[in-house]
Amino acid sequence: MPKTDYVIEAKNLKKSYGATEVLRGINLQVERGTMLALLGPNGAGKTTTVRILSTLLTFDGGTATVEGYDVIKQSDKVRRVIGLTGQSAAVDELLTGRENLIMMGQLYRLTPASAKARAQELLEEFDLVKAADRTAKTYSGGMRRRLDLAVSLIATPPVIFLDEPTTGLDPRSRLSMWAIIKKLMESGTTILLTTQYLDEADQLADKIVVIDDGLVIAEGTSSELKRKVGNDRLELTFADDSTMNKALEVLGKHVIDTNNKEYTATVVITDPNIDVRQVLVTLSDQKVKVESMAIHKPTLDDVFLSLTGKQKPKDKKEKK
Repeated sequence: MPKTDYVIEAKNLKKSYGATEVLRGINLQVERGTMLALLGPNGAGKTTTVRILSTLLTFDGGTATVEGYDVIKQSDKVRRVIGLTGQSAAVDELLTGRENLIMMGQLYRLTPASAKARAQELLEEFDLVKAADRTAKTYSGGMRRRLDLAVSLIATPPVIFLDEPTTGLDPRSRLSMWAIIKKLMESGTTILLTTQYLDEADQLADKIVVIDDGLVIAEGTSSELKRKVGNDRLELTFADDSTMNKALEVLGKHVIDTNNKEYTATVVITDPNIDVRQVLVTLSDQKVKVESMAIHKPTLDDVFLSLTGKQKPKDKKEKK
């Protein structure tokens, strides 16, 4: 296996569909045994990047390697060291959970006995033993996602690509998947994660790369990115739509975010001891009543909004 400082590496990666540039020079590096989270608005190029790195898609310029292997020239070798869980479960719904795992093991050229033993290990690890002999079409969404991830791990690959693995799951299933992913990290697996959930990246990733319009616009740890945004936020809640609209007129350019459904507006404050009072006095002078308020430190949501000028990604599949 070629020696490399980074398990996953992309340099000046470019990809276009006709006249549409999806990737305009992506650079990223993932160190061994760490997780890199790839964040960006819908259509930013996250899934395209994963598909290229996992040998499912060609590209127009730049270079990409996994474990030192070129993803185009040495695609067979790349496939031997990676596992991939896509945006939707890729299991055979007519087979049982156990049969899906055994079949994949045999495709990886495990002996029948080894494939069966490995399937049992994964069924136990992913809490699927009771459902092992039911057809996958009877599984819940969370169970299918767990089975899909288990299938990608049948050959214990050292590198895993997780493309929005918890999209569409209920909160309990998401937490279950987080626990599984944390175990993978503890075992030394190198992971590239794309996610629409900023709290997911905050909880799991060693490093975060934010991409927008096919380019990397920021990277660092969660704490480093939050420090780039800087100041605290003051969230104000109003009784109704008309009151909030009047507040927006009064506060003007100081408002950095709004939630029309919850009648909230957020402004940046430099000094809580001074700025909060000034904001409240300004609103009071204009007869704008504040129902409640809260001060919070910058979150990844704030980072995302600040860097991209967009709200955080919605729960939709990315357009390729």
